[in-house]
Amino acid sequence: MMALFPNFRSPAGSGRRLTGMARFSELLDRDFKRYFFGNLLTLAGFLPFGIGVLVSVLTSSILILIPSCLIGGALAGPALSCMYDLICRSLRDAPGKFLDNYRRAWKQNWRQSLIPGMIFCTLIGFYLFMAMMFWWASSSPGYGTLAVYLTGLVILTMIFSLYWPQIVLFEQSGLQRLRNCILFLIRYFPKTFGCAVLQIAYWLILVLFLPWSVLLLPLTGFWLILFLANFLLYDTMNEAFRIEEEIARSYPEQAAYYEDDQAWLKRRQAEEHPSDH
Repeated sequence: MMALFPNFRSPAGSGRRLTGMARFSELLDRDFKRYFFGNLLTLAGFLPFGIGVLVSVLTSSILILIPSCLIGGALAGPALSCMYDLICRSLRDAPGKFLDNYRRAWKQNWRQSLIPGMIFCTLIGFYLFMAMMFWWASSSPGYGTLAVYLTGLVILTMIFSLYWPQIVLFEQSGLQRLRNCILFLIRYFPKTFGCAVLQIAYWLILVLFLPWSVLLLPLTGFWLILFLANFLLYDTMNEAFRIEEEIARSYPEQAAYYEDDQAWLKRRQAEEHPSDH
């Protein structure tokens, strides 16, 4: 069966992790099904939030928006944490089956995802509400208003792009995660800024092409942009937070295993000539 994406292999053995586009294609080819089903579950978690925001925008009601964001965020937060857990496991080549890892991620992260989910959805809900008000307003907002709006959106995206992986990777307080976000932003601002702009552009395109873009949500939805942004940030985050080192020390069963050249060649020979063994 032909692979969905090009199959890159290192001829000098699979004992080393691929890099660049080879690594990108390897992960997509290997874990596309996991991303797809994880995305469907994430969409289901965000459905109450999306419906509530839509109703509040159509009725121009803040009274509907606020409870919709809080209740919807309490459901969306754990779903989003499971999506991040899935992507982070993929990026570090963690073993395990999809359903086992998903259930484990939900059990471990749902409590600490509730409040961040409520905050995240409330802020995003207000941004969406204001965007619709700008669109329907009789006069266009000034450049200063747009600058403040976009600056706040970029900062929010940068912080949550760094905050959410920490929820699924480390057991820390919210203040410690926020402190790590700020320190990371100061040191790696250009890369984090670029990933935030990329995410905003992706969602903006989907919003601009509504309702037709809804058809893409089951196929691309959350997983595509979160995978791309985290793929670009992961090596830097791993260096700064020592992700794989900490996980290997605390949870050795979740550490990635890479065969050396000799073991890889023996396994390939056994697969190609099973009758000889």
